[in-house]
Amino acid sequence: MMTENKKIHPYKFTLWVAMGSIVMMFAGLTSAYIVKRNQPNWQGFELPAIFTYSTVFILLSSVTIQLALRNFRQRRMQVYRQLMIVTAVLGAAFIAMQWTGFLQLEAANIKIIRQGSNVSASFLGVIAGLHLLHVLGGIVALVAMMIRAFRSRTKNYSAVPVEVMSQYWHFVDFLWIYLFVFLNWIS
Repeated sequence: MMTENKKIHPYKFTLWVAMGSIVMMFAGLTSAYIVKRNQPNWQGFELPAIFTYSTVFILLSSVTIQLALRNFRQRRMQVYRQLMIVTAVLGAAFIAMQWTGFLQLEAANIKIIRQGSNVSASFLGVIAGLHLLHVLGGIVALVAMMIRAFRSRTKNYSAVPVEVMSQYWHFVDFLWIYLFVFLNWIS
């Protein structure tokens, strides 16, 4: 009788633990946001439209990384490399658009973190800023994987690193969708 190995890869386990921690952090921040929102010094505002555009870009990047994973599994390395580049560029565009959104808020006299800042804008700065750091970390990992894909002389076709990267990227995408909906409709 053959027994099947049902163990999770250590990289995947570590990723799931990290994602659980990140979820708890953002759940705490959004819960604090809801509590603070009921205080008298709360000043609501609308997010600039560029945050919507950035959302489209991060959604597209989830599509491209999923296609990259599929092409890696099919050993179509040239297409895989190109899709990883596109994913990283879309991620960088997401960050640039978010930054532009913060600058637009500042131009509208909604201070994020300086003296005289609005409490709700400060929450946005912390929540979106932490998410941006997670996206930036993902871009660094994407770049490291691309360098390895372009420089690799040995043919290692283990899909685990690409699967882990893809899962993380989908996670930060889903996290932004949650935050975007929360910041637009809950706040």
